[in-house]
Amino acid sequence: MGTLLSKPCCLLVTPHATWYACTMPTITTKDGVEIFYKDWGKGQPIVFSHGWPLSADDWDTQMLFFLHHGYRVIAHDRRGHGRSTQTGDGHDMDHYADDLAALTAHLDLKNAVHVGHSTGGGEVTHYLGRHGESRVAKAAIVSAVPPLMVKTATNPGGLPKEVFDGLQAQLAADRSQFYRDLPAGPFYGFNRPGAKASEAIIQNWWRSHKPTSPTTSRRSPYPCWSCMGMTIRSFPTPIPRHYRRSCSRTGR
Repeated sequence: MGTLLSKPCCLLVTPHATWYACTMPTITTKDGVEIFYKDWGKGQPIVFSHGWPLSADDWDTQMLFFLHHGYRVIAHDRRGHGRSTQTGDGHDMDHYADDLAALTAHLDLKNAVHVGHSTGGGEVTHYLGRHGESRVAKAAIVSAVPPLMVKTATNPGGLPKEVFDGLQAQLAADRSQFYRDLPAGPFYGFNRPGAKASEAIIQNWWRSHKPTSPTTSRRSPYPCWSCMGMTIRSFPTPIPRHYRRSCSRTGR
């Protein structure tokens, strides 16, 4: 038998060995999905929503910066991503926004600044439109997915559906290579003329999302890509007018 000495990080002591065991902070949504989150510091809260196929870890640099400037910083792994439940269901903006609302309610966040990148930008704007702004001070939307990414007769500037189909096919064919090529190319803009690529950044991105990484989902890329391509279906609720901003037609 072992003895647990403390929580949330504790020692498990047995006659033959000693292990460290740590519990992770999570909330459970109404449909039973566990959402992992980080919550550091005190002060006005800043909540970070990540893009596809990332996790809360990709905000660590920004979180540390604002933590050292007196803010409370929070970031979560979206459902199907990172350390949250690897569910294949609920990959639409309604669920993403509801998960964010459940987190802010659980932590009783008030006067919060929400920062969303790519898919996270769509998550934040939909959260505002669906759950209101009573807990929100500001929102910063970074290269967010637009309401509709796929090319249609009414959205001629969108991306052809074949682009999304091709990304899914590449991911299925060679997951590890896909997660190497994406940061080396369009994700950081290293494929642009004159851009200076950083091998360290590329390798760190691949390390965080390679097949053996504990913060990479094996299931979510497929339904999440579909959600991103056809996000118009997920934005039935208008966001408050003073939060509206033009955004890029491309995103991750």
